[in-house]
Amino acid sequence: MLLRSVLGIFLLASGSLSAQDTTRLSLLFVGDIMQHDSNIAAAYDPELKRYDYSTCFEYVAPILRSADLTIGNLELTLAGAPYKGYPQFSAPDALAVELKQAGFDILVTANNHSLDRRRKGLERTISVLDSLQILHTGTFKDSAERATTYPLVVEKNGFRLSLLNYTYGTNGIPVTKPNLVNLIDTLAIKADLAKARDQMTDAIVVVMHWGTEYQSQPNLEQKRLAALCFREGARLVIGAHPHVLQPIIWNQDHDQLVAYSLGNFVSGQRPRYRDGGAMMWIDLQKVTVDSSSRTSIANAEYELEWVQKSTDFVIRPLRYFDQDTLLIKDPASRNALSVFANDSRTLYQKFNLGVNERKVLAAEPVYTIRVDVEPDSTQWVDPILTFYGMVKMETSTDDSYWSVGTFHDLELAHQALLEIQLKTTLRRARVFRRVEEAPVSGQ
Repeated sequence: MLLRSVLGIFLLASGSLSAQDTTRLSLLFVGDIMQHDSNIAAAYDPELKRYDYSTCFEYVAPILRSADLTIGNLELTLAGAPYKGYPQFSAPDALAVELKQAGFDILVTANNHSLDRRRKGLERTISVLDSLQILHTGTFKDSAERATTYPLVVEKNGFRLSLLNYTYGTNGIPVTKPNLVNLIDTLAIKADLAKARDQMTDAIVVVMHWGTEYQSQPNLEQKRLAALCFREGARLVIGAHPHVLQPIIWNQDHDQLVAYSLGNFVSGQRPRYRDGGAMMWIDLQKVTVDSSSRTSIANAEYELEWVQKSTDFVIRPLRYFDQDTLLIKDPASRNALSVFANDSRTLYQKFNLGVNERKVLAAEPVYTIRVDVEPDSTQWVDPILTFYGMVKMETSTDDSYWSVGTFHDLELAHQALLEIQLKTTLRRARVFRRVEEAPVSGQ
């Protein structure tokens, strides 16, 4: 009898263990995606007479693609020509195409520039994102669209998330009916979060366009709104608008995280503190036992990215350029990157709670010469190119490019570039640090 009881307990325990399933979802949030006049001008190719943003995102794209879901704040409209930066933004569609190719899955659109081109801008932005199959929320063509799509439910890897987005205002521009922009209104937010709870998703995420521009600390209103969202069921609150970094607080006792501001992901702003931002990694973990499950924040880290302005604007993730700044030829730019890194780490080390910098093991830099056009048949047999060796490099199905040679010494790469430009017909080429992902330390 005793043996039978012990056996029954063992079988029951074994059955419980076998029914348990643990899964993870990696989320990557970035800051404000903007296009000032300088960004738009730099992206224009006068030879091809088109806009090309591939150079801007080439180093950060492998990072964006490595997350299960990558989310950004689209702080502009895609209203068509004439293209313009501040104060009333309209960026080329080529930007949205490159955001898709670079790895963005979701863009939030409720911000103070949502109505920069009035009804046409709001509606065309939504249409362009829909055509590219980029999920979005925050602005709507009409109330019917909002009623059927909000809060936005996102499904990935067996997880279901509810995503909400609000802005403090639209720079005084009134909404044209029947359009809708989600404004910060506590009664509306409570009602929307109640609807999100009814969706029975694994986690509720709120993206807020709030705060005071260029201030490194959240104001009282931000803290009150974050507390409201948490009381009403939000797990994550991600902030935008200040254009500089603000602290990230992970309350592990309550399983809640707020990032008050992630700064600028890309923009034309060059003053100190505004020329870069943070990429926020959050891993959600879901433990399922039989038919019930519990989701929690398993890990939260940040990594920094800085935007260089030279001929083009280039996003420089510090995981690649913190110790290897040789490709940044301009001493002033190298110094600006160092200042941004020091400022950002000083702020985060002092004020963050539970969130540290994501450490990536350093990999030996490898350089190549990136060619922006596919070689023709005569170039394939050119003795200079044959000597260095031309190959097609593919980082993903969305991004492929032609490159010449492999160099472990930057000076040799520059010498090869000069020879190629002088002795072949290939002129649009540049030295490129090949992005070879190193493992995250501790994993």
